[in-house]
Amino acid sequence: MQKRECDVLIIGGGPAGSVCAMTAKMNFPTKEILVVREQELQMVPCAIPYIFSETLGCVENNLVSCAPAQKFGISTLIGRVESVDIEKKTAYMAEYEISFDKLVFATGSRPFVHPALSDSLHLKGVFTVPKNVPYIREMLEYTNNKKSVVVVGTGFIGIEMAMEFAQSGKEVTLVGRSRHILKGSFDSEVATMAEEIIRAANINYIGGEGVEQIIQKDGAVIGMKLQSGILIDTNMVVLATGFKANTDLAEKAQMKFGHYGGIWVDEYMRTENHDIFAVGDCAMRRHFITKEQSKVMLASTSSAEGRVAGSSLYGVKYLKHFSGTIAIFSTVIGDRAFASAGITYEEAKNSNADVVVGAFEGSNRHPVAIPGAKKQYVKLIAMRNGGQIIGGQIVGGEEAGEMINLVGIMIEKGMTIYEAMTVQVATQPKLTAAPTMYPLTIAATMIAQEISKGYVL
Repeated sequence: MQKRECDVLIIGGGPAGSVCAMTAKMNFPTKEILVVREQELQMVPCAIPYIFSETLGCVENNLVSCAPAQKFGISTLIGRVESVDIEKKTAYMAEYEISFDKLVFATGSRPFVHPALSDSLHLKGVFTVPKNVPYIREMLEYTNNKKSVVVVGTGFIGIEMAMEFAQSGKEVTLVGRSRHILKGSFDSEVATMAEEIIRAANINYIGGEGVEQIIQKDGAVIGMKLQSGILIDTNMVVLATGFKANTDLAEKAQMKFGHYGGIWVDEYMRTENHDIFAVGDCAMRRHFITKEQSKVMLASTSSAEGRVAGSSLYGVKYLKHFSGTIAIFSTVIGDRAFASAGITYEEAKNSNADVVVGAFEGSNRHPVAIPGAKKQYVKLIAMRNGGQIIGGQIVGGEEAGEMINLVGIMIEKGMTIYEAMTVQVATQPKLTAAPTMYPLTIAATMIAQEISKGYVL
């Protein structure tokens, strides 16, 4: 067994691990940074659904190598870490024994499948959506000549998979336990807008239903039975039912864990042992607003965590710390972009929060006769007392993906609707809504008007 030494060992080369390595090298240029990743080539996780249509068309169009890290003097090993001895500060691979000073767990996540369906994973034609190049290649090859598919799961990956399959000409049935799709990210009226697009794409959406059984014959899937008794004929099932923290290695090392199974960390991504860090989907997360532990798994959150850990490896270098995930999402359904950040109105009310909503629908261009103009819907949620913005949802054109980032900054910085009312933004007829009716400021103004009704002069 070959012996290697490094100052910082990062196990995992996904978004969190890669960003952590780059940040660590920039902050501590004399330190030897070593990243161990299981595959030479990795996929952009959020782009996996687009492999199954003409958008990308093949796995090769969604591959990322580790070459950029090497340009910055970051070393990489391809392989699997089998165990870690925290006391000895040593990690063990099949061919290497690696000594380290600091360790970062960045082992990511893997598909979650309900125990009732896990026995069906061995069947031919039953797939999950892992971040695994050989698996996705096999899945794509199997799908190419199949006419029908059932997608179970109505989160972002499930919706995007269903839409891409429909675009490729397949008969698609989408099944979800919740009444509306994208549960937790959008309020009901926004989710309904997305459902209308899905049905217009000839997707058979069945909400409020659980799967009782995947029916098989000779080891291959031939259908599905729902809990209501509905039978669906199909020769392919995709279980897009979420992800769970990949913590096998951390469990062997007897690390402390949070409520949802992630490795326990403080606001600087440190574990109980301040020489050991955890970032990305394998780490415990807190909600930015409620401070409760969160199950949200996002590459943007993982990247932010990687930057915090990378700059805090040898002491707290910056007072800026990671205050939690703001649950910021965006996706494209048909020709409309759907984006959200923070908490929904329904979630706030269920938590007994005293909130006010402002919603405005206008155009994303001005005047509306500009070619390519689309309707744009913006909804802001703010605290009644103080006016702090705690959530937002946007439906519109491609610009919604960047506009929600502005809402995310507003939430993170504790901006009030009164400050949002006077935000100065660049506007241009072919690019944005009109400055006189900019949707974020109008929604904020509507909240201010609603709050003012409660005051008597």
